[in-house]
Amino acid sequence: MLFERKKTDFETQRKSMVEKQIEGRGIGNQKVLGSLLKIERHRFVPLHLKTVAYEDRPLPIGYGQTISQPYIVAFMTELLELKEQDSVLEIGTGSGYQTAVLAEIAEKVYSIEVIPELSERAKNLIEGLGYRNVYIKIGDGWRGWKEYAPFSAIIVTCAPTKIPPLLIEQLSDGGKMVVPIGSGFQKLKLVEKVKGEIKIKNAGDVSFVPMIKKEDKR
Repeated sequence: MLFERKKTDFETQRKSMVEKQIEGRGIGNQKVLGSLLKIERHRFVPLHLKTVAYEDRPLPIGYGQTISQPYIVAFMTELLELKEQDSVLEIGTGSGYQTAVLAEIAEKVYSIEVIPELSERAKNLIEGLGYRNVYIKIGDGWRGWKEYAPFSAIIVTCAPTKIPPLLIEQLSDGGKMVVPIGSGFQKLKLVEKVKGEIKIKNAGDVSFVPMIKKEDKR
């Protein structure tokens, strides 16, 4: 009975998160809202943080990394305007929460994580939840995943100082990429490739952990 009460409480918190923090702040894409309503965010955070899993803030997941604020997850996903047949590249698997959101909408999700321990943890969790359209590897996100390019959409959940040129190359024509650029507080960029031409728009101010290149990793 105790477990059931906790589960019901998480469901209530998740519904409140979506209605007040996500939909209430202007996110209208029903697929995105449905994904956040379905996915149990408390499974993606450390045990001692489960009681605050549905608050609208990032949370530490170890190794100097965080699980992103729910609103930012929704906002960046909505910017991509994903379709069911899309193939998505995610840079920065982290906890796997954003990965699961993408997997609920797109046909295939390819995710790269530079920290082996986080990659393994996320892979086990994603597989345990039954996702069969997600492919996770340990690697340098700056280089993308050329073997499966081009991608309909690319989402970067860590901040490089400039847009990685290889990611632009791996974006399909008509595709979109969202990426935070800069140090400290960053500018979220929406990158679109239209008939080979690159168009970049500012989508707001965000704060992400820096992108770690393999040579930077200790």
